[in-house]
Amino acid sequence: MSYTDQIQRIVTRYREAGQKWPASAIDVASWAIEKGMWKLHPGAVIRQCADQIAQVWRDEFITDPQGRRVRVKHAARYSLDGEQQWLWDDMRTAKHQHMELSFQNKRQQIVMDCHQLKLDVDSYNDNFNKGRKIQMVFDFRNDLEELDFASKRRPAA
Repeated sequence: MSYTDQIQRIVTRYREAGQKWPASAIDVASWAIEKGMWKLHPGAVIRQCADQIAQVWRDEFITDPQGRRVRVKHAARYSLDGEQQWLWDDMRTAKHQHMELSFQNKRQQIVMDCHQLKLDVDSYNDNFNKGRKIQMVFDFRNDLEELDFASKRRPAA
């Protein structure tokens, strides 16, 4: 059984046990640990530490000379020795190639997220929606313009 299957099985048991639903991931995790259904594997400690380091890097911002609040650390996916790895660099010192690859990777992630959102909305509308159809607009030009305008009006921190 895959790890994903194991976690899905925990969620199924959580619901079958009559626990609060809808639930937060913390609610389900607390219940699963309390019931002895989930334990941290020693190898997962390194993964958890790496995830926390990456989160801190994602949250590191500066204000650039134009007054924009920008993320400093950027990840790009590389193939090293036949294995896919995400390598991080600081935009103030990174090579152009790294930054270009990082921005392309981020854009592709956004496209994939939008595609998944479209599939989810379409499926909900077609199969479960009892009211008016939920419409999604995937043209973000106006949103970006509004955010740019708002950030230019906001005083620098």
